[in-house]
Amino acid sequence: MNIKKILIATVALLGVSTSIIAQHEPIQPFQGKIGKTLDESTQWWPEKVKAKKDAPNVLWILLDDVGFGASSAFGGLAETPSFEALANDGLRYTNFHTTGICSPTRAALLTGRNHHKVAMGHHAELGIGEPGYLGEIPLEAGTVAEIFRENGYNTFALGKWHGIQPAQQSLTGPFNRWPTGRGFEQFYGFIGGATDQWHPQLVDGINDVNIEPNTKHLNELLADKAISYIANQKSTDPEKPFFLYYATGATHAPHHVAKEWSDKYKGKFDKGWDWYRQEVFNRQTAQGLLQKGTVLPPRQAGVQEWNSLSADEKKVFARFMENYAGYLSYTDHEIGRVIDFLKRSDLLDNTIIFLVIGDNGGSKEGTYTGSLGISSGERSLTGDVPFLLENLDKIGTENTNPNYPLGWSQACNTPFRYWKSDANSEGATHNPLIVSWPKGIKEKGGIRTQYSHVSDILPTTVELTGVTVPEVINGYPQWPIQGTSFAFSLNDEKAPTRHHVQYYELHGGRSIYKDGWKASVYHPRNFSGETGTDPNFNPRPFSQDKWELYNLNEDWNEINDLAAKYPEKLKELQDLFDSEAKSNNVYPLHSYQEGLAKPVIKPKTVILEGTSQKIQVNIGKGAVTITANIETAAKTDEGVIFANGGLLGGSSLYIKGGKLHYLLNNGVDQKILTASKPIQAGKNTIKIEYPDSKNIALFLNGEKVAEERNIIRGKYINSISGEGLSVGRDLNSPVTKTYPAPFDFKGKVTRIVIEQSVQ
Repeated sequence: MNIKKILIATVALLGVSTSIIAQHEPIQPFQGKIGKTLDESTQWWPEKVKAKKDAPNVLWILLDDVGFGASSAFGGLAETPSFEALANDGLRYTNFHTTGICSPTRAALLTGRNHHKVAMGHHAELGIGEPGYLGEIPLEAGTVAEIFRENGYNTFALGKWHGIQPAQQSLTGPFNRWPTGRGFEQFYGFIGGATDQWHPQLVDGINDVNIEPNTKHLNELLADKAISYIANQKSTDPEKPFFLYYATGATHAPHHVAKEWSDKYKGKFDKGWDWYRQEVFNRQTAQGLLQKGTVLPPRQAGVQEWNSLSADEKKVFARFMENYAGYLSYTDHEIGRVIDFLKRSDLLDNTIIFLVIGDNGGSKEGTYTGSLGISSGERSLTGDVPFLLENLDKIGTENTNPNYPLGWSQACNTPFRYWKSDANSEGATHNPLIVSWPKGIKEKGGIRTQYSHVSDILPTTVELTGVTVPEVINGYPQWPIQGTSFAFSLNDEKAPTRHHVQYYELHGGRSIYKDGWKASVYHPRNFSGETGTDPNFNPRPFSQDKWELYNLNEDWNEINDLAAKYPEKLKELQDLFDSEAKSNNVYPLHSYQEGLAKPVIKPKTVILEGTSQKIQVNIGKGAVTITANIETAAKTDEGVIFANGGLLGGSSLYIKGGKLHYLLNNGVDQKILTASKPIQAGKNTIKIEYPDSKNIALFLNGEKVAEERNIIRGKYINSISGEGLSVGRDLNSPVTKTYPAPFDFKGKVTRIVIEQSVQ
C-alpha cells in the first residue's frame, strides 16, 4: 500500500480535528494592479511562508523519570525494542544531560536556554517572586514551536506540558503560556506535572476533555493522537513538514500499567537491586556505553543490601520493579506504534528524531520502601511493608498511585549515584539520548561521547533543518539562544566537544561543569534523611554545605572527591558557578519549599450551574459546610451532584435508588452516609457539615438525615489525587465504582457553596 492510501485510511479511522491559531503575518504591500474592473486589474496574493523543499520532519520524544540504566537501549533490563531499533539505526549519545527535574528540563528543551534564565528554576508550581523562579517562560524566550511555525512547519504537542503557574491552569487563563499560546497549533495532553494514567485529566487545545468512561491507557491515547496529527497533516499537505513534541506521562508516577505488561517480568527481579546494578553495569561496559575505567559506586546511603531484607520485603520490592519495568516496556511499545506508522508511510527516512529517555534520573519520591500513594486509618502504604504486601495486587492498577523504592531508583540510574532532583550529581542529570535520521546520519548504531545539555537540542535541530530563528516573535525581541548545537557530531565521532561550561541548580543543590571538571554541592531537600518532608521545615544553612570536586574525564560517576587535593581548581569552579548564577538568575539560593506562598483559603466559594471543569478548592483545618442546591423533575432522577477527588481518595454526593448518598473514600476503604428519608421531586437543599476534623453530618432540606463519627476528614475533602471538584458528574478517576462513572445527574445543580472558618 502506498503512502497516500495509508494516510487516507488512517485519517478515516482516526478522524480530523482542527484548531485556529494566530500567526505572525503582517500585511504585505499590494504588488498587483487595481483597476475599476477585473479586466483592468492584475490580481496578486501575498506570499505565504513555506518551509524549504524537502525539509525534514522533526519528532522530539521526551520520557519522564527514567534513569540511565533502565532501558535496554542503554544496558537496562526493561525491554525497549523500539528504542533499541532507533538507536541501532541512529546514534546513542552517552554524555547527554538534563537539568535534573521536570519543569526546568522542559523549559530548557523548548527554548534552548538555561532554565533559570527563562524563569523556571524549579517546578512551575513551586515558583517564588524572583526572576529565576517565577514559573512562567518569558515571551522573549521563544519556543521551538514558535520558531518552526514561522518557518512553514505545522507544530503539534502531546502529553505533559508542566510549564504554567497553577493560577493560570484554569479555563479562565490567561492562555498565552499554554502550548497553543507558545507556538503549538494543536495540543492534546495534561497541563500539570503528573496525571492518572488510567483516568487522565486532559485538555484539547485549551478545553477540558471528558474521556470517561475511559478504556485506554494514556500511552495509547497519546500514540493514537500522534498518528492522527501526522496522518491528517500529510494527507492535507504532504509536502509540508511537521514538528511534533511528544512528551509522555510515563514513566513518572503513578506507575500505572496493565497486568499483562508487569507480569512479563514476574520473578525477573527476585535477585534484587544489588544484582541488577552489577548486571546492568556489565552490559553497559560490554556495549561500550561507559567511559573507560568506570567502576560501580557503592549503594547510596540508606538503601539496604538486598540480601539483608526479609522475605516479605523482597516480595513487595520485586513486584514494584516488575510493575515499573512493564510500564517502561509498554511506553516503548506505544511509541513504537508511532515510529512504525512513520516507516509504513515512507516518512521515517526524512524525519529527525530526538529521543530523550528521561527528563531526569530515576525518581526518589517512592521512599525506601516504595509507595502506593494511599493509606487507611493509622496504617500507611508508604513504609508499612505488611500493608503493602496485603495490597500487592493493586500495584499498577487504577486503585493506586505507585512509585518504586529508592533501591530500584539507584539501580535504574546505573552507573551513577543519587537520583532525580539532586542537581549536584550525574544520577539526576545524566540521561540517555538517541538521535535518528536515516537520510542524514551516515553511521548506524554509533556512540557519541561529546558533552551535551538539554538546551542544545533546539539549536541542533535548527541547524539540521536549516530554519531561521526570528529576531522578533509576535512583537517580542528575542533573547539569545544559549544552547550549543551538536550537529557537528552526527557524522564525526571524534569531533571535540563544543559545550564547555554548564551550571546546575535545584532547591539549593548545585554544580558547575567545565571541560570535564565538576564542582558540586549536595543540599538536603528539607527532608529527614531521604524520605518524608520535614514538618518543621528547618533547611540546612547554605554556609554548612560542603563542596566536592571531580574530574569527570577520569571519574565519570563521581567516586573520587578531589577537593582537598586541588583547592585551586575548586576555587576556580566556585567562582565560575557564581558568575553563571548571576548571569542566569540563579540567585537567591533557597531550599525546596522555602519562600512559597501559603495556599489561599477562601471563607466562601460559590460554584455555579453549568460549571464544566474541575474546581480546586483549598480546605483548611476549621469547620466546613458544603451546601448544594438542586432541582429534580422526578423522584427517580439519579446521578452525581458533585464529586471531589478520585479512587485514591475523595468524596461524592449522589442520588441513587431515590435516596441521597454521601460516599467517603480514603483510597482503601469506603464509607457511605445514606439519607434516612427519600429525595423529593422539585427543589432540594442539601447540606454537609464538618464541624471538626473527625465528624460529619448530612442534612436534607434542613433535617439531619445521616451522620458519621471518627473519620479522618482530610482524606475526603482534600483528596490525595488533587483532582478537584466536578459538578453534575464524576469526571476522570471516579471516587467510587458503586455507580457507573461519570454518572451524570439527570436533575439540575443550581449552585454549590463551600463555607469554612479560616484559621
